[in-house]
Amino acid sequence: MTPTAQPGSDEYIVFVDESGDHGLSTVDPDYPLFVLALCVFRKQDYIESICPSIQRFKFRYWGHDSVVLHEHDLRKPSGAFGFLFDRERRQAFMSDLNALMESARFTLIASVVHKNNLKQTDALPRNPYHICLEFGLEQLYKFLESRRQIESTTHVVVECRGRREDADLELEFRRICSGANSINKQLPFNIVMSPKQSNAPGMQLADLVARPIGIKVLRPAQANRAYEILAAKFDRGPQGEVEGWGMKCFP
Repeated sequence: MTPTAQPGSDEYIVFVDESGDHGLSTVDPDYPLFVLALCVFRKQDYIESICPSIQRFKFRYWGHDSVVLHEHDLRKPSGAFGFLFDRERRQAFMSDLNALMESARFTLIASVVHKNNLKQTDALPRNPYHICLEFGLEQLYKFLESRRQIESTTHVVVECRGRREDADLELEFRRICSGANSINKQLPFNIVMSPKQSNAPGMQLADLVARPIGIKVLRPAQANRAYEILAAKFDRGPQGEVEGWGMKCFP
Protein backbone atom coordinates (compact mmCIF):
# COMPACT_ATOMS: atom_id res chain seq x y z
CA MET A 1 0.00 0.00 0.00
CA THR A 2 1.32 3.46 -0.94
CA PRO A 3 1.86 5.55 2.19
CA THR A 4 -0.28 8.66 2.59
CA ALA A 5 1.62 11.92 2.13
CA GLN A 6 2.16 13.85 5.34
CA PRO A 7 2.40 17.66 5.47
CA GLY A 8 6.00 18.77 5.17
CA SER A 9 7.30 15.32 4.28
CA ASP A 10 9.37 16.59 1.33
CA GLU A 11 7.83 14.04 -1.02
CA TYR A 12 8.76 15.53 -4.42
CA ILE A 13 11.84 16.41 -6.43
CA VAL A 14 11.91 18.56 -9.57
CA PHE A 15 14.24 18.48 -12.58
CA VAL A 16 14.38 21.37 -15.05
CA ASP A 17 15.74 21.65 -18.57
CA GLU A 18 15.37 23.93 -21.55
CA SER A 19 15.15 23.95 -25.32
CA GLY A 20 16.33 26.82 -27.47
CA ASP A 21 18.49 29.83 -26.76
CA HIS A 22 17.24 32.33 -24.18
CA GLY A 23 19.14 35.21 -25.83
CA LEU A 24 17.21 37.90 -27.69
CA SER A 25 19.99 39.57 -29.71
CA THR A 26 19.64 36.95 -32.43
CA VAL A 27 16.67 34.67 -33.10
CA ASP A 28 16.93 31.37 -34.94
CA PRO A 29 14.27 31.55 -37.70
CA ASP A 30 13.88 27.76 -37.62
CA TYR A 31 13.31 27.65 -33.86
CA PRO A 32 12.40 31.13 -32.54
CA LEU A 33 11.34 29.79 -29.16
CA PHE A 34 12.62 29.26 -25.68
CA VAL A 35 11.09 26.39 -23.71
CA LEU A 36 11.54 25.57 -20.03
CA ALA A 37 10.20 22.27 -18.70
CA LEU A 38 9.81 21.22 -15.07
CA CYS A 39 9.42 17.49 -14.44
CA VAL A 40 7.96 16.86 -10.99
CA PHE A 41 8.53 13.39 -9.51
CA ARG A 42 7.32 11.77 -6.35
CA LYS A 43 10.53 10.57 -4.75
CA GLN A 44 9.11 7.10 -4.20
CA ASP A 45 8.29 6.75 -7.92
CA TYR A 46 11.68 8.18 -8.85
CA ILE A 47 13.66 5.79 -6.65
CA GLU A 48 11.61 2.65 -7.15
CA SER A 49 10.58 2.94 -10.80
CA ILE A 50 12.15 5.77 -12.85
CA CYS A 51 15.81 5.13 -12.01
CA PRO A 52 15.68 1.33 -12.48
CA SER A 53 13.74 1.69 -15.76
CA ILE A 54 16.35 4.01 -17.24
CA GLN A 55 19.18 1.76 -16.08
CA ARG A 56 17.54 -1.28 -17.68
CA PHE A 57 17.05 0.69 -20.89
CA LYS A 58 20.73 1.68 -21.00
CA PHE A 59 21.99 -1.82 -20.26
CA ARG A 60 19.79 -3.14 -23.06
CA TYR A 61 21.33 -0.84 -25.68
CA TRP A 62 24.86 -0.17 -24.42
CA GLY A 63 25.68 -2.88 -21.91
CA HIS A 64 26.39 -0.26 -19.22
CA ASP A 65 24.62 2.76 -17.72
CA SER A 66 27.30 5.44 -18.14
CA VAL A 67 25.77 6.93 -21.30
CA VAL A 68 23.91 10.20 -20.74
CA LEU A 69 20.68 10.56 -22.73
CA HIS A 70 20.43 13.84 -24.63
CA GLU A 71 17.67 14.77 -27.06
CA HIS A 72 20.26 16.32 -29.39
CA ASP A 73 22.04 12.96 -29.71
CA LEU A 74 18.80 11.31 -30.81
CA ARG A 75 18.31 13.86 -33.59
CA LYS A 76 21.97 14.00 -34.65
CA PRO A 77 23.56 10.70 -33.60
CA SER A 78 27.29 10.37 -33.09
CA GLY A 79 29.65 8.47 -30.81
CA ALA A 80 27.74 6.14 -28.51
CA PHE A 81 24.55 6.92 -30.42
CA GLY A 82 25.99 6.09 -33.85
CA PHE A 83 24.02 2.85 -34.05
CA LEU A 84 20.86 4.94 -34.50
CA PHE A 85 21.78 5.39 -38.16
CA ASP A 86 20.68 1.78 -38.59
CA ARG A 87 16.96 2.04 -39.36
CA GLU A 88 15.85 -1.16 -37.63
CA ARG A 89 17.88 -0.52 -34.49
CA ARG A 90 16.64 3.09 -34.37
CA GLN A 91 13.02 1.95 -34.63
CA ALA A 92 13.49 -0.54 -31.79
CA PHE A 93 15.33 2.05 -29.68
CA MET A 94 12.68 4.74 -30.17
CA SER A 95 9.87 2.27 -29.51
CA ASP A 96 11.45 1.27 -26.21
CA LEU A 97 12.23 4.87 -25.30
CA ASN A 98 8.64 5.91 -26.01
CA ALA A 99 7.39 3.06 -23.84
CA LEU A 100 9.73 4.16 -21.05
CA MET A 101 8.51 7.76 -21.27
CA GLU A 102 4.88 6.69 -21.38
CA SER A 103 5.19 4.58 -18.25
CA ALA A 104 7.27 7.15 -16.33
CA ARG A 105 5.17 8.79 -13.64
CA PHE A 106 5.79 12.52 -13.39
CA THR A 107 3.91 15.80 -13.72
CA LEU A 108 4.94 18.31 -16.37
CA ILE A 109 4.90 22.10 -16.08
CA ALA A 110 6.21 23.92 -19.14
CA SER A 111 6.40 27.45 -20.48
CA VAL A 112 7.26 28.76 -23.93
CA VAL A 113 8.42 32.21 -25.04
CA HIS A 114 7.94 33.33 -28.64
CA LYS A 115 11.06 35.47 -28.79
CA ASN A 116 10.08 37.62 -31.80
CA ASN A 117 6.69 38.36 -30.26
CA LEU A 118 8.35 39.27 -26.98
CA LYS A 119 10.68 41.73 -28.71
CA GLN A 120 7.79 43.32 -30.58
CA THR A 121 5.51 43.76 -27.57
CA ASP A 122 8.05 44.89 -24.98
CA ALA A 123 10.58 47.67 -25.51
CA LEU A 124 12.72 46.27 -22.69
CA PRO A 125 11.92 42.55 -22.71
CA ARG A 126 12.87 40.35 -19.77
CA ASN A 127 15.17 37.39 -20.10
CA PRO A 128 13.01 34.54 -21.54
CA TYR A 129 14.54 32.10 -19.05
CA HIS A 130 13.44 34.31 -16.17
CA ILE A 131 9.91 34.66 -17.57
CA CYS A 132 9.56 30.89 -17.89
CA LEU A 133 11.15 30.22 -14.51
CA GLU A 134 8.74 32.52 -12.70
CA PHE A 135 5.70 30.81 -14.22
CA GLY A 136 7.17 27.36 -13.57
CA LEU A 137 7.91 28.03 -9.91
CA GLU A 138 4.50 29.62 -9.33
CA GLN A 139 2.72 26.62 -10.81
CA LEU A 140 4.99 24.27 -8.91
CA TYR A 141 3.95 26.01 -5.70
CA LYS A 142 0.26 25.56 -6.56
CA PHE A 143 0.82 21.91 -7.43
CA LEU A 144 2.60 21.21 -4.15
CA GLU A 145 0.14 23.28 -2.13
CA SER A 146 -2.72 21.14 -3.41
CA ARG A 147 -0.81 18.10 -2.11
CA ARG A 148 0.06 19.63 1.28
CA GLN A 149 3.74 19.78 0.39
CA ILE A 150 4.66 23.41 1.09
CA GLU A 151 5.74 23.08 4.72
CA SER A 152 9.18 21.76 3.82
CA THR A 153 11.77 22.57 1.17
CA THR A 154 11.52 21.01 -2.28
CA HIS A 155 14.72 20.75 -4.30
CA VAL A 156 14.68 22.03 -7.88
CA VAL A 157 17.55 20.67 -9.97
CA VAL A 158 18.70 22.75 -12.95
CA GLU A 159 21.54 22.24 -15.41
CA CYS A 160 24.76 24.24 -15.10
CA ARG A 161 25.45 26.49 -18.11
CA GLY A 162 28.55 28.45 -17.13
CA ARG A 163 29.73 30.41 -14.08
CA ARG A 164 28.19 33.75 -15.05
CA GLU A 165 24.89 32.30 -16.26
CA ASP A 166 24.63 30.04 -13.22
CA ALA A 167 25.11 32.99 -10.86
CA ASP A 168 22.48 34.99 -12.75
CA LEU A 169 20.05 32.08 -12.66
CA GLU A 170 20.55 31.44 -8.94
CA LEU A 171 20.00 35.13 -8.18
CA GLU A 172 16.75 35.16 -10.19
CA PHE A 173 15.60 31.89 -8.62
CA ARG A 174 16.08 33.24 -5.11
CA ARG A 175 14.45 36.57 -6.04
CA ILE A 176 11.32 34.78 -7.26
CA CYS A 177 11.25 32.50 -4.22
CA SER A 178 11.59 35.46 -1.86
CA GLY A 179 8.19 36.78 -3.02
CA ALA A 180 8.89 38.59 -6.31
CA ASN A 181 6.20 36.64 -8.14
CA SER A 182 2.61 37.15 -9.29
CA ILE A 183 1.11 35.09 -6.45
CA ASN A 184 2.99 37.09 -3.79
CA LYS A 185 4.15 33.99 -1.96
CA GLN A 186 7.37 32.87 -0.34
CA LEU A 187 8.23 29.75 -2.32
CA PRO A 188 9.84 26.93 -0.29
CA PHE A 189 12.26 25.77 -2.99
CA ASN A 190 16.00 25.26 -3.04
CA ILE A 191 18.00 25.35 -6.28
CA VAL A 192 20.52 22.60 -7.03
CA MET A 193 22.98 23.18 -9.88
CA SER A 194 23.67 19.95 -11.78
CA PRO A 195 26.73 19.49 -14.08
CA LYS A 196 25.86 19.28 -17.79
CA GLN A 197 27.05 15.68 -18.03
CA SER A 198 25.21 14.57 -14.91
CA ASN A 199 23.93 11.02 -15.15
CA ALA A 200 20.86 11.82 -13.02
CA PRO A 201 17.86 10.08 -14.61
CA GLY A 202 15.57 13.01 -13.82
CA MET A 203 17.80 15.46 -15.68
CA GLN A 204 17.87 13.18 -18.70
CA LEU A 205 14.08 12.88 -18.82
CA ALA A 206 13.75 16.66 -18.53
CA ASP A 207 16.18 17.02 -21.43
CA LEU A 208 14.01 14.74 -23.58
CA VAL A 209 10.72 16.58 -23.03
CA ALA A 210 11.49 20.25 -23.71
CA ARG A 211 12.03 20.24 -27.49
CA PRO A 212 8.93 18.15 -28.39
CA ILE A 213 6.87 20.80 -26.57
CA GLY A 214 8.54 23.54 -28.59
CA ILE A 215 7.96 21.69 -31.86
CA LYS A 216 4.27 21.25 -30.98
CA VAL A 217 3.90 25.00 -30.38
CA LEU A 218 5.87 25.88 -33.51
CA ARG A 219 4.30 23.36 -35.88
CA PRO A 220 1.06 22.09 -34.26
CA ALA A 221 -0.05 20.07 -37.30
CA GLN A 222 3.21 18.11 -37.55
CA ALA A 223 3.24 14.50 -36.34
CA ASN A 224 4.83 14.50 -32.90
CA ARG A 225 4.76 11.15 -31.13
CA ALA A 226 6.89 12.43 -28.25
CA TYR A 227 4.41 15.21 -27.51
CA GLU A 228 1.46 12.82 -27.72
CA ILE A 229 3.03 10.85 -24.88
CA LEU A 230 3.75 13.97 -22.84
CA ALA A 231 0.27 15.47 -23.27
CA ALA A 232 -1.17 13.23 -20.54
CA LYS A 233 1.48 14.36 -18.03
CA PHE A 234 0.75 18.11 -17.93
CA ASP A 235 -0.53 19.55 -14.70
CA ARG A 236 -4.19 20.48 -15.06
CA GLY A 237 -6.71 22.84 -13.52
CA PRO A 238 -10.02 21.95 -11.82
CA GLN A 239 -11.78 21.52 -15.17
CA GLY A 240 -8.91 19.59 -16.75
CA GLU A 241 -7.46 22.65 -18.46
CA VAL A 242 -3.76 22.66 -19.34
CA GLU A 243 -3.28 26.27 -20.47
CA GLY A 244 -2.27 28.42 -17.53
CA TRP A 245 -1.63 25.36 -15.36
CA GLY A 246 0.70 22.82 -16.92
CA MET A 247 1.54 25.00 -19.91
CA LYS A 248 1.79 28.69 -20.78
CA CYS A 249 2.98 30.56 -23.85
CA PHE A 250 4.36 34.10 -23.70
CA PRO A 251 3.48 36.69 -24.79
